Amino acid sequence: MAVSGTLSEPTRPVVLIDSQETGVHLVHTLLACAEAIQQENLKFADALFKLIGPLASSQAGAMRKVARYFAEALARRIYKIFPQDYCLDSSYSDTLEMHFYETCPYIKFAHFTANQAILEAFANASRVHVIDFGLKQGMQWPALIQALALRPGGPPAFRLTGIGPPQPDNTDALQQVGWKLAQLAQTIGVKFEFRGFVANSLADLEAEILDLRPPEVEAVAVNSVFELHRLLDRPGDIDKVLGSIKAMRPKIVTIVEQEANHNGPVFLDRFNEALHYYSSLFDSLEGSGLTPPSQDLVMSELYLGRQICNVVAYEGADRVERHETLAQWRTRFGSAGFDPVHLGSNAFKQASMLLALFAGGDGYRVEENNGCLMLGWHTRPLIATSAWRPAAGDSQLPSQ
Repeated sequence: MAVSGTLSEPTRPVVLIDSQETGVHLVHTLLACAEAIQQENLKFADALFKLIGPLASSQAGAMRKVARYFAEALARRIYKIFPQDYCLDSSYSDTLEMHFYETCPYIKFAHFTANQAILEAFANASRVHVIDFGLKQGMQWPALIQALALRPGGPPAFRLTGIGPPQPDNTDALQQVGWKLAQLAQTIGVKFEFRGFVANSLADLEAEILDLRPPEVEAVAVNSVFELHRLLDRPGDIDKVLGSIKAMRPKIVTIVEQEANHNGPVFLDRFNEALHYYSSLFDSLEGSGLTPPSQDLVMSELYLGRQICNVVAYEGADRVERHETLAQWRTRFGSAGFDPVHLGSNAFKQASMLLALFAGGDGYRVEENNGCLMLGWHTRPLIATSAWRPAAGDSQLPSQ
């Protein structure tokens, strides 16, 4: 019988690939390659690099994707491949960020928690002024305008100053965003005024050019979402910007930054930290419920991949993704003469409710940390919102 003939044939050996074991080997190989680069042993780094592709191919999902982005960044260092502006084009980065905004809750959390703090600081003011250090597409401000419109007793007059980099095609992107926000404000009855300022760096910004009004006339908030870490290549730049913020005499300063240390001087330490940080972010994207070829998912991965490229492949002034931890920002703001503002329990509760709207919401965690709010994936904090105000009686504040 055919059946007995089949059974009598010798069985072929089956090779089982332990994906978890291969994953550990992949991580070790990535780290060994980074260590060889640090030791300037590029021949050994090249040999290790050639092992990464096959190891990554044996992995599924997030691990394979994140390994390939790190491998690409390592290749740039080994083979000296640095396409001009690959990681830095601001207009393309803004487009990618919009897809990331739609895919997962990190930027929404950043905007929501900062807006809550700004609303509380503006509670009794009849004229308010937000200075946004990174306007981009203005996605943070429709929600604030709508919240101001619903304020008991009527909305305050709202002034927005938006800051952004020059555009490659010289278009006035800031004014286009301001015009759209003005249309929204008019529709819901909020008196609105907008000014845009183009700056290559926030360090170029002077408080004097912002047409600031006395604090008793207009309450000021300064807002920075994923912007300040870009100033850390030159220590004098961040000090200058913090001094300029104090000169603006704000009621509140809202800061959102990545909760990671990607600014250390030792390349291997930076690589190791970045590998764990971005692995968690890619894991959370896998939990978004989107599947390829979803444009939002693919563009979100590219958004993070360009950050990986910048952290790993670049040095000096070209390395702008110099993320630091909340503890480091606390020390810096405290030394510069700022006091922390506690983000209330109401913001914590509402942020937790926001996460329930996202697929994979069970994996996200909101954590209160000494008056600041963090959003993470499982046990790993990934972004942190903090709020500040100039210390009372600070001698560096301008006299009124």
